Amino acid sequence: MSEWITAARAALGAARQYCEAVRMATAAVVAPQGVPDPALLTREQQRVHGFAWVAASIAALEATLDWAARAQGAGRLGEADELALRIGFGEALAQIAYGVPMSAHEVVRPAGLGTAAAAQAFAAHPAVARFLEDGSTAQTRARLAALLAEGVRPCEALDDDALDLIRDQMRAFTAAAITPHAHGWHLADALIPDDVIAEMAALGVFGVCIPEEHGGLGLGKLAMAVVSEELSRGWICAGSLGTRSEIAGELISENGTPEQKAAWLPRIADGSCLPTAVFTEPDTGSDLAAVRTRGERQADGSWRVTGAKTWITHAARADLMTMLVRTDPDTPGYAGLSMLLAEKTRGTDAVPFPDAGIDGSEIEVLGYRGMKEYALGLDGFAVAAEGLLGGREGQGFKQLMRTFEGARIQTAARAVGVAWDAFDLAFDYALGRKQFGEPLTAFPRVADKLALMAVETVMARELTYAAARAKDSGARCDIEAGMAKLLAARAAWSAADNAVQIHGGNGYALEYPISRVLCDARILNIFEGAAEIQAQVIGRGLLAGQAIRAPA
Repeated sequence: MSEWITAARAALGAARQYCEAVRMATAAVVAPQGVPDPALLTREQQRVHGFAWVAASIAALEATLDWAARAQGAGRLGEADELALRIGFGEALAQIAYGVPMSAHEVVRPAGLGTAAAAQAFAAHPAVARFLEDGSTAQTRARLAALLAEGVRPCEALDDDALDLIRDQMRAFTAAAITPHAHGWHLADALIPDDVIAEMAALGVFGVCIPEEHGGLGLGKLAMAVVSEELSRGWICAGSLGTRSEIAGELISENGTPEQKAAWLPRIADGSCLPTAVFTEPDTGSDLAAVRTRGERQADGSWRVTGAKTWITHAARADLMTMLVRTDPDTPGYAGLSMLLAEKTRGTDAVPFPDAGIDGSEIEVLGYRGMKEYALGLDGFAVAAEGLLGGREGQGFKQLMRTFEGARIQTAARAVGVAWDAFDLAFDYALGRKQFGEPLTAFPRVADKLALMAVETVMARELTYAAARAKDSGARCDIEAGMAKLLAARAAWSAADNAVQIHGGNGYALEYPISRVLCDARILNIFEGAAEIQAQVIGRGLLAGQAIRAPA
């Protein structure tokens, strides 16, 4: 047994005890009657979100320890893996004890959580103190950086031959078909070419989780996470193409009528139908209860949709819109919302929205360009009578909520892929670039950045995989999914920012791909639920007594 795995188990036990102290201190303020008070949850956001970040950091430690223990059990725990565990625990435990960064300027410290004394006791625990003193040091980071320079990477085996094969297949495809062209597509603000989409479809990218009887691969969210990670390692937009199919596929698989499943799932799985999600409105943001776009039933049972939607990804080229609309204007809030499966004609460059009753204007963006973003205007847009998801009105919000877990896990996986992309670019540049007669990797501050980028990405990856496994078990995992997205998005942005720093002035030049990765990384902390939304969901859920599943 590795002595560091033994120490990590003991430190994790202390961290869990400290997290309970944070939970109790937070509950005393926002749940004085035993149940979280919505007004107090809002007023005390810094405290609640700080608790969420502490809990998410500890969940990442759990997932990382599980990864190292599985590697040891399989006889493949190498020096790089043990160093990653050691450095990762050292960094995370120090943040938990002294201050967790929620953003570049917002650091939640024990005093702000009302747990200063508990934090001191936590830091003094022998196993925790060992990691604080000898976990992430200049020596351990330098040694990991040296191993990375030799081509050694932390273990990524999944103890499943099929999943390992999927990773290899997706990595080879991405290296050949995505990575060499991604920056050119980005600079040209071009859509991902149709022939590349066809290749992705042939590999099963769009039907990973769709049941086999409907033409999909019938695999789980862990497989989906691996596919999304590897595609996003070449370009986030390649990984994101599958997100729309994942959302639509899960909506229809879980809620559709037999006829809807037969009509749409095989086409989504084989890539002949490209879906898009049409939920957000100009003035609602994350407040879906305030959706105003109207769906009015006609005498023949069909629907006419009127309203405005925004930030609709891949809208022009999509064939199907999963559209959240208000079908009961007399019922406020979520209960009046329904989900429509709205078929549309695929647009062209010349005529992006050829159907009557729908028009769109492109939203120009910094990154994430391969599918394009649109603001949509709907004026009596026609949806067939059989387009009401599940044939049930008033269920749209509930139907949508069930997909958010999978979508956030996939977003976390995309973030992990982006973080690896940034690491790859930074590492290759640092190896090839010389200053004062030495490669950049010879300088401690550069080597530190590379080592910490690799460790943080491994931890985010393992937390994402843990959330995917929880989802595959059939358990509710909105907290785990939110934690994975929260930490993976931070890892992606940190990796991209540090990679630009390693590039120096060249990192700011459009000709270098890292400039694209920086832009792409920034969106991850915003879409599929901003970091603040994730922290609110996590904090509220844990304060309400919702349990977190430990890694299997």
